[in-house]
Amino acid sequence: MDSLSGFLLTSGWCSQTEIPTQLIEKTDSSLHYAKPTDHSDAINNILQFWWLTPEGPLLTEILSPSICFITTENQPKAEKLLQTLAWPIRIEAKDLKNFRHQAVSACYLPEQFLSRWKRLLIEHHIPCWEHDIRPGTRYLMERFIYGSANIALLDKVQKKQYPENRQSPDFLSSQQVRFQPTVTRPKFKVWSLDIETSMPKPGKPDYLFSIGVVCDQQRWVWLIGQPDNNYDASQSIEVIGCQDEIDLLNKFQSRLQQDDPDLIIGWNIIQFDMTFLLKKFNQYKIPAKLGRAGGLLKLTTSHQFPDRVYCYLPGRLIIDGIDTLKSATYHFDSFALNDVARNILGQSKLLSGDDRGGDIEYLFHNDQASFVNYNIRDCQLVWDIFDKVQLLEFLVERSHITGLAMDRMGGSVAAFENLYLPRLHRCGYIAPNMGEGYQLQKSPGGFVMDSIPGIYQHVLVLDFKSLYPSIIRTFHVDPLALIKGLQTEKTEKIKNTEKANDTDHHYIDGYFGATFDTKSSVLPELIKDLASRREKAKAQGNQALSQAIKIIMASCYGVLGSEGCRFHDTRLSASITKRSHQVINQAADYIRQQGYDVIYGDTDSVFVWVKKSVSDRQADEIGYQLVNEINHYFQTKFKQEFAIESHLELEYETHYRKFFMPALRGTDTGSKKRYAGLKSISQTGTRTLSGELDNGQKPTDQYEVVFKGLEVVRSDWTALAKLFQKELYTRFFNEIDYQDWIATFIDQCLSGQYDDLLVYRKRLRRPLSDYQYSQPPHAKAARKYDEQRQRQQLHAKYDKRGGWIEYVMTKSGPEPIQYQQSMIDYTHYIEKQLKPIAEALLQFTGEDFGTLSGLQPSLF
Repeated sequence: MDSLSGFLLTSGWCSQTEIPTQLIEKTDSSLHYAKPTDHSDAINNILQFWWLTPEGPLLTEILSPSICFITTENQPKAEKLLQTLAWPIRIEAKDLKNFRHQAVSACYLPEQFLSRWKRLLIEHHIPCWEHDIRPGTRYLMERFIYGSANIALLDKVQKKQYPENRQSPDFLSSQQVRFQPTVTRPKFKVWSLDIETSMPKPGKPDYLFSIGVVCDQQRWVWLIGQPDNNYDASQSIEVIGCQDEIDLLNKFQSRLQQDDPDLIIGWNIIQFDMTFLLKKFNQYKIPAKLGRAGGLLKLTTSHQFPDRVYCYLPGRLIIDGIDTLKSATYHFDSFALNDVARNILGQSKLLSGDDRGGDIEYLFHNDQASFVNYNIRDCQLVWDIFDKVQLLEFLVERSHITGLAMDRMGGSVAAFENLYLPRLHRCGYIAPNMGEGYQLQKSPGGFVMDSIPGIYQHVLVLDFKSLYPSIIRTFHVDPLALIKGLQTEKTEKIKNTEKANDTDHHYIDGYFGATFDTKSSVLPELIKDLASRREKAKAQGNQALSQAIKIIMASCYGVLGSEGCRFHDTRLSASITKRSHQVINQAADYIRQQGYDVIYGDTDSVFVWVKKSVSDRQADEIGYQLVNEINHYFQTKFKQEFAIESHLELEYETHYRKFFMPALRGTDTGSKKRYAGLKSISQTGTRTLSGELDNGQKPTDQYEVVFKGLEVVRSDWTALAKLFQKELYTRFFNEIDYQDWIATFIDQCLSGQYDDLLVYRKRLRRPLSDYQYSQPPHAKAARKYDEQRQRQQLHAKYDKRGGWIEYVMTKSGPEPIQYQQSMIDYTHYIEKQLKPIAEALLQFTGEDFGTLSGLQPSLF
């Protein structure tokens, strides 16, 4: 066996004096480390990488130091400090510079000395850089290892087995390897896990009732108590009875080691399931050896996010469904499992009532079969959600693009640095520390043009494809290009107007005093590569890869504008956003010169009113003609002004046959990010100038109403309001009677036909006790809910922030739906929900809601 392709599961490190006891040589089946014998070896950490290979899991262990940088000027001073210490640190001058163009030297040392060394340097006024990059991360990214590697095996691969569990599968181990970049798409063994516990009660301990697992072929439930075997045979559930919590933990751990999954997925699995399980392991002083080779489960928090729990399990990944969906840019009003399952799968949990915790305890004590089915159902829902939206595929592709581990959520800054740093180092520079960039002026946000409210016929939406990445690429907006451009004095710069064809130097002025050297940029080429890979992924139908690349490309501006990024500099972010403002305005000016009106612009789009009656085909012709002319206009303009190639690409996105841009309520000022329009739904492909679709289908005259930012798509409006707005606008756009319909709808509302649509659903953003001086309706409803629960001696629900409350407006004010006692206040719904929606449209038709509704003005 000369080499293996492997997908990275986990990475970690330990010092040579802190080798895990299960890896110290005891038998022929364990590992051995010789103690370091010279100073060179002493600076190294042991980097441990777990890989999934076609031959099974592989543990590779590599000696490599941690690194930070100081200026070469300060090297003698730092070496003098070392003379008084017995620390294993080596300092070497390198052919690198910092962002101040000073030569730097590298400090090589073990990770456990790094924080102390950094503090000592700071105490002696010696700045250091890149001290916060983990050794494993640095080792992989400097070799461009992102997600997968071809692992050259330079010594004999040994088969190992965790000594304390002889039933556990073998794993491979090698200490002499060499990595090369590759791409491999692994086949994981996955567990979907869910635990059931007692409800928290003041002064009472928490109890673990069961652990459920669904995998590819099997279903298990470890349950405290004796199984009654009264289960549906079609469910194929193996129920393992346990005497107590200790027995349950031990049996679960033993099966985990034996079955040896690569991934464990769940819903809120780290913040709840793993946290609760580790608490139980610690309570009974049982080592939580849930990782491979007996690796311990570790949970940590950070100073930046103290409420956030992070999980590390050697050789296995624990992946949370909520965080993964958010990372893949999914959005739901609620990320509760029941709500997400309904949206994605059209299915729900077996229990979803308000007192679900009490119901679970009742089933545990009185109906074991239903309890087991409930536990397994939650596991299955998570499994099906991951499968339906291909979340694991997305994480694999994201890892291949960014180097982020599959269980690393968020991480836009880390992804950017993984991609940027090794390229920066090869250009001869190290990265700055956070806070070193220019921040005296605040960068503006995306451009939003004042809209012209009204009702229009034939509005075209033209959209700049990936505008911010295109600006970065076109104008060479880049941290390295910035410091190289600023390095040259103004008197020495070669102006484009004087020597546009110069082949040695070329500079582009940005904003806030920025100047970019186009011959020394990193990010534009990185954007180019990502864009090319995304087009290829789209052509191959690889949606997961396309989405992963789209997210990282879009985040390039965000991280440069984030104070949490070491490259944060408002000259960079302003040179993107202010340039985008200029581009949108120049495109709008060009459109107006062609005789059309621009009624709105938003970040990367312009809305064009053609000002005449046209067919769908004629509208398409105008749209395609405009984007072709504007793209050519920018190519010519940028070539003449900056001697650069334009990578901006304006696309024709949508034709609205009818379009409504509302005004701000009670004013004549146009709103922003809110509109509705009637568009063709026949375009399953892109319409060509011949009138056909590029997929060969014939277009048909079918249309739908699209809502953006209006009440129908907002979570803080009732289902009644959404139904009313959708029907009203559909009738209006399709020229169907809406005047008489408004009166009929209100009569039906007053008669109680829509009572099931009157529920408000809102989240408490703060603990209920914080709502003292200001008590919005949802806080009042939550307080009434708690009061009723306390009277019934039930656990209150809203003592912490984040809870959802559902309520209706009654004659006695807001009341929770579970404890509604008063009559519905229909006047409230007509005045606060229906009237504003109707008047926003009727304002432009000259009609009056009171007259159309047939109600007395006194009701309003």
